[in-house]
Amino acid sequence: MKRHGTISTRLGWVVTAASMLVLLSGAAGEAQADHALAADWRTAWRPHLERVDTALGRGDVRGALLAWREAYAAALASRHWEGLIDAADAYLRVGDAGAFREDAHAKARTIYRAALFRARQAASLAGLLRTAEAFADLGDGEGVEQALRFARALATLARDARGEEQVRRLAERWAARPLGVERFRVTR
Repeated sequence: MKRHGTISTRLGWVVTAASMLVLLSGAAGEAQADHALAADWRTAWRPHLERVDTALGRGDVRGALLAWREAYAAALASRHWEGLIDAADAYLRVGDAGAFREDAHAKARTIYRAALFRARQAASLAGLLRTAEAFADLGDGEGVEQALRFARALATLARDARGEEQVRRLAERWAARPLGVERFRVTR
């Protein structure tokens, strides 16, 4: 009888171990699937922005605005700066096509500001510089200066000589800007 209990116990342990292996392999597969979904979720605004541009190409401002709203919602949900900048850029295009350029600039400025703080939170020098460029395109000196301050502090803290050089070049171009509208881009 004692022997039977030992076999039974061993069989129980084998079944338990096999069950755990199945569960662990399923969890690993699910984690990989979640990672793939997270990557899709992180860029979920892009298809909507393609619809914005397609609608604008057809002269359909209303359709572009509807697609933009979906893109903006996806960008907000992504919790990353990239989507917000792309959404603000698209809103400027919609505003130009829809004759509400001034309102579009005000909303884009607000969205760029949110992108600035997301880039700062993510410690993304590329995000801070890209946001500074966006503010420069709008002629928003306060936004440019704030983004440059954040970028300079980050590059210094990270002891990133190349980053410090990028910040310096953008700051110099901003300081030397003509009074007319000019696009500011950091060369990488």
